[in-house]
Amino acid sequence: MRAAPVSTTVDRRTRAPHYPVNLELRDQPVLVVGAGAVAARKVAGLLEAGATVTVVAPHAVDELRDNPSVRWHERPYQRGEAASYRVVVTATGDPAVNAQVARDAKATGVPVNSADDPDNCTFTLPAVVRMGDIQITVSTAGRSPAFAAWLKSRVEAVLDESYVDVVDLLAEARDALREQGVPTEVPGWRRALDSGLPELVAQGRIDEARALLRAQLALDGTVVPNGGVA
Repeated sequence: MRAAPVSTTVDRRTRAPHYPVNLELRDQPVLVVGAGAVAARKVAGLLEAGATVTVVAPHAVDELRDNPSVRWHERPYQRGEAASYRVVVTATGDPAVNAQVARDAKATGVPVNSADDPDNCTFTLPAVVRMGDIQITVSTAGRSPAFAAWLKSRVEAVLDESYVDVVDLLAEARDALREQGVPTEVPGWRRALDSGLPELVAQGRIDEARALLRAQLALDGTVVPNGGVA
């Protein structure tokens, strides 16, 4: 007997999916409303991205209060101040305050995330795996952060640190293609990756990996074995 479907108020067949983006926040002003443990985790991620973070809250946990990289306004949120920032995050634990911040941000077109409150979000924050320049995100459209975090741990378990060197090698070859005025969107990348390039890098055989990649991309005028030119 088939199990009964999970009850849900969301119709996944008709709901539009989120559009994933990576924001450039270096030196950009970001407001975080709230200063508890949840807000502190949000602030840590924003600082890592290079944002200029202002925290507004009457009270703050030690890691925010004592952080010289954070500008803390020791007071409640003031209506309308969200408009002065590029991005707003609210994590107060007070639905009324979160809703006011969200209304202010939406009214002026400022992206806003409200912790554990998807109805007051114009964007959600996925679980993130970072390794060098590699960044993999996992999202459930804000419906289950716990499951996103679980999936993140599964992804982390299969990532190898040598992948960072693979990215460096691929970036080097991409720059070489650009210098030659050659389009970079070519099938040779996939052929190289499927032909053992990551394994060569993991074994420290970088020169062999580079030669394989350049051959598949025809960077040295080499025609690939299947008769095509990458």
